[in-house]
Amino acid sequence: MIPASCKHSRFLFNRKDSLRRLQTDHIDLYQMHHIDRRTPWEEIWQAMELLVQQGKVIYVGSSNFAGWDIATAQCAAEGRHFMGLVSEQSLYNLNARTIELEVIPACRHYDLGLIPWSPLGGGLLGGLLRKATEGRRADSRMQQQIEQHLSQLKSYEALCQELGEVPADVALAWLLHNPAVTAPIVGPRTVEQLTESLRALEISLSDEMLRQLDEIWPGPGGEAPKAYAW
Repeated sequence: MIPASCKHSRFLFNRKDSLRRLQTDHIDLYQMHHIDRRTPWEEIWQAMELLVQQGKVIYVGSSNFAGWDIATAQCAAEGRHFMGLVSEQSLYNLNARTIELEVIPACRHYDLGLIPWSPLGGGLLGGLLRKATEGRRADSRMQQQIEQHLSQLKSYEALCQELGEVPADVALAWLLHNPAVTAPIVGPRTVEQLTESLRALEISLSDEMLRQLDEIWPGPGGEAPKAYAW
């Protein structure tokens, strides 16, 4: 068991070394990747408070936290008169909607920004059928994805074609339609791909279109506990 003071020293030293490698003097948003269940929140916030006081970190966020982890973190931060978390980075897309149960309600309650990662489901929502023979989409894992979701993909891509938009842009527009979402994390490989993805900002999805997307890619049924209790 490492004493708290030693853990904090090592933590702060590693952050200083990281800043040097990044060639910067501070981090705008430091996101904790997964919850550390072995370390009390009092120790975590003590270290984060010091980083903020020193100007090495401006804001603190989380990634892949459960709803109750967010609540626990914010309650501990409030007890220390500290801002706590300002954002949560979670897996969220049309095909992965589990966070609608409790994470999104927690983000809304504590006024956290939501930053979805894998907004295209690893390529699944990016026009996969048309590109199934191109590049990494031809690998065995992607072929299994196609086989598993073939019916949904056919309906989805047909709906996008009817709308006159490419599937990737519709998937991003769907995320942006949710007021809880601050911005999805996109992974363009070229400037052209980044420019093309900006089209999602201009797409307006009607209530009917949203209903059809829900039919193709059903979520958990709403927020907990209504989604399963009544």
